Parts: sequence; structure tokens; C-alpha cells
Amino acid sequence: MKKIIFLVNVDWFFISHRLPIAIAAKNSGYDVHIACNFTEHYVLLESYGFTLHHIPFDRSGGGIRHELNTLFRIRQVFKDVKPELVHAVTIKPVLYGGLVGRVLGIKNMVYAVSGLGLVFVAEGFAARVRRFLVTALYKFSLGVKNFRVIFQNPVDKSILKKAVGLNEKRCVMIKGSGADLTTYNVADEPDGTPVVVMAARLLREKGVYQFVEAARLLKEKGVLARFHLVGEPDPGNPNTVKLDELDKWRHQGIVEILGFRSDIPEVFASSHIVVLPSFYGEGLPKVLIEAAACGRAIVTTNNPGCAEAVIDGESGIIVPAKDSQALADAIEKLVTDKTLRLKMGKSGRALAEREFDVQSVVAKHLDIYQLLLQSHPNA
Repeated sequence: MKKIIFLVNVDWFFISHRLPIAIAAKNSGYDVHIACNFTEHYVLLESYGFTLHHIPFDRSGGGIRHELNTLFRIRQVFKDVKPELVHAVTIKPVLYGGLVGRVLGIKNMVYAVSGLGLVFVAEGFAARVRRFLVTALYKFSLGVKNFRVIFQNPVDKSILKKAVGLNEKRCVMIKGSGADLTTYNVADEPDGTPVVVMAARLLREKGVYQFVEAARLLKEKGVLARFHLVGEPDPGNPNTVKLDELDKWRHQGIVEILGFRSDIPEVFASSHIVVLPSFYGEGLPKVLIEAAACGRAIVTTNNPGCAEAVIDGESGIIVPAKDSQALADAIEKLVTDKTLRLKMGKSGRALAEREFDVQSVVAKHLDIYQLLLQSHPNA
């Protein structure tokens, strides 16, 4: 039985973005191991029959000693399990997993680049130093014998290929982690005042402040709409929205704060428009895939990853990042034109059926695993 380790930063991200792949791998005969930082989902993941390994990833950075401890723990898990294949997901697992994998001689690795973050676009001397160091680490980490790098958008692919000299044959494009089209299905728009919803981790770079400002502009203009903000602060991220800011917005009546919701299909079914004004280092935002699957018109930004989730003018409207007025104008256009937003929602569902079906995404991953395991280790 071939052993595969999924190396991920935290359990909830694994569940929302990679769980169907792990289940399919197990059903295909793999001995599946999950290595990540666990929160409250340990028992759930254990119930699937996976072998679990705690890795103390700290997404906000825990100091040199903590990072070295994380590397040591990854090394220990890799040595104990002796996997035939490691699938590393998100920046730190990709870098650390690749580093340890190369040192230990792991023959087959899959690196899932679900966004490059801000390191390759940030400006200033400190940013250039950080970019130099991260690029060097990428070059070393991508030096195992047999590997593939999965990208979710062409911009990330172009940047990393140029930065580290990555061969095109090593690259695979899979647009996002997919959506279950039987769960995220189309429901008729509800009657009443149009509802505009933003669902995301409440981080500055996700465009939360632009969403709130756009809502303020439209309310001042007298546009009749309700604005729902779905999500919760992320204490592990220094750029999280603070609880007192949420309380202020709630009391001002600008947006309705719904908090964390696990029933996103129902949230979208109760809405008319889905908005994600992100300027974060996205891969391809899952929430936009899910919104398209639910047949909802989308407003998002020209940020890499976000722009690839819609067809501008057909399934949604793309606006410049960090532009609250442009965001407000696009929202107003859809709020006041029901025919247009229904047409865009229908186009979005068709796009999801063509490109975002989770079953297709899972099959592509299993094909990559098989290809690596069957090929020569010096390929």
C-alpha cells in the first residue's frame, strides 16, 4: 500500500480545500496520512481512517526556535512514515516540506501553490531581502527527484517559473479545489430587498474594508440593498479585522455581521450577489467557485486568482483592487438590474460545470499521483 502524506498548515483549511482528494486517495488504496496543526477537527479527520500527525505550524510566524522545531517535527514524521509521496499545500508546507523532503531523499512530491502571498509583489528594501531569501528556499525545496507543481492561476505560474527557473513540464494548472455541484446548486433568488454577501476570512487583504465602504457609499446614495458579512477574525494573522471594528459596523447598521457559517450553500441561496474584493495573494478563491456553482452573479477584483474565477461581463464584474467606489458602482449595477444578474448567475453555473466540478479536480490529482509513482525517480 503506497503511503501519502498531506502536509498542510491547519486542519480546517485541509477540510475545506483538500478533504475530497484525501478520501478519494484512500478509496483508491493509498495509506493516507495528514500532517498539520490541529484545532477542533482532529476527531473528524480521524473518523475517515486517516493517520494524523501534529505539525506545529504557526501562520503568523513563531520565531526562529519555533520554526526550527516545526522543521524538526516534519523531518521526524517523514522519517517515521517513509512516504512514497508527499503532497504539500500552501506556502510554508511547500517550502518546509520540500526542504525536508530533499534532505531525506523523498522521491515524489506534489507542491500545491494556492497563492504566492505578498512576497513577490511587496515593495521596499525589506521586501526585496525577503523575496531573495524565499526565492532561494523555493529553488532548494523544489529540488527533489520527481515532482509536480500545481498552480491555480497563470500569474502565479509565470512568477514562480521566472523566479526559480521552473521547467514547464513540472507545472500543472488546476483551477482551484473545486465545488461539489450537488451541494452547491442553483436556487431561485429570494423575494425582497437584494442581499449582497461577502464570505471570507476577515483579513484586511481580503477587501473587508472596501466592502464596508462600498456598502456605506450605496446606503448614503439611497440604493436599496442589504449587506451581509460572513466570516470571523483570524487571530493567527496580524492583518485580521478586530472584534471592536465588527461591533462598530454592526451598531452603525452599515453591514449585517453573520459571523462564521458552515452552511454556505444556504447563505448563497438567500443572497442575490456575491462579492470578494480581495487583493490577497490568492490561488483561486474557493468562495467564488462556490458562488458560481450556486448561480450567483459575482463582483470581484482584477487580483490574480480572483479574475480567473469569473468571465468579466458574463458571469460577473471585475473591478480594480482597493477601489471602493468602483466596487460600489458594480454592486449597484447588479442590484438594480435583475435581468443582468440572473443572466450572469446562469453563466457562472455553466462555468462551474465546465471547470470547477470537484470530481474533475479529484481525478486530476489522482492522475498526478499515479504519474509520479509510475515514472522513474530520476525523471
